[in-house]
Amino acid sequence: MATNASRAAARLMISPAVVLLLGWMLVPLGLTLYFSFLRYNLITPGANPFIGWENYYWFLTDPSFKAAMINTLLLVGGVLLITVIGGTMMALLLDQPMWGQGVIRIMVIAPFFVMPTVSGLVWKNMFMNPVNGIFGHLALGLGMEPLSFFSEIPLLSIIFIVSWQWLPFATLILLTALQSLDQEQLEAAEMDGATWVSRFIHVMLPHLARAITVVILIQTIFLLSIFAEILVTTNGGPGTSTTNLTYLIYVSSLLQFDVGMGSAGGVIAIILANIVAIFLMRMIGKNLDA
Repeated sequence: MATNASRAAARLMISPAVVLLLGWMLVPLGLTLYFSFLRYNLITPGANPFIGWENYYWFLTDPSFKAAMINTLLLVGGVLLITVIGGTMMALLLDQPMWGQGVIRIMVIAPFFVMPTVSGLVWKNMFMNPVNGIFGHLALGLGMEPLSFFSEIPLLSIIFIVSWQWLPFATLILLTALQSLDQEQLEAAEMDGATWVSRFIHVMLPHLARAITVVILIQTIFLLSIFAEILVTTNGGPGTSTTNLTYLIYVSSLLQFDVGMGSAGGVIAIILANIVAIFLMRMIGKNLDA
């Protein structure tokens, strides 16, 4: 009886937090669904007739939608490739004993705490500016023509900036997993004559499989909504070369004042994000069961 009373009291105490969280999620989602079925344009306030699936049709047939989807996939895939491979290499390096190891680890992790807007502006003005940027001065010093990053390779530049931000996260997760590896396995493999490459492939990499899965799952969720870095560097251009799905929704809602079509885009983005999450969980989530 006492146990049941304790459980009831615990549920009663956490119920306000649960209700608040449900409201925090369900109210915006409900309003987004509601607006997606209206012709809701801020230029013509008050005239918001119900138009059914028309907003979804126009959003999906927008010429920018295909480019936005391709850019989103390239952005997510490129950042994951760089951060997983680079994070593994950085974790292997930081796992070695060295002088000032604690300070070096803090410096490696520091970029993860830089705000996306600040990161984009720093890379745009201090490093990638072809006239005043560091890379431009280095190119001139080597007798080469400075590269205009955001004009010639805009999407690759965005991928590089976002990878720089997320590389510390991948490094931290993989380094933690690497430090939990039983050193006796490595010593036994070394005594059996296995090379470093063999030890890495057959001992270290299988041990890092779960950590790599966590990195991929968490980063994919956040990378699907990359926005600030694009806004402060390229504004989705040139043309639509750096417009991803999130930025396309921003253009529809706040630049074209079409809240209805922007809401439809938001619903589509939620559906696509859930499809990607389910696909990832089915493909690589089995590594989390161990």
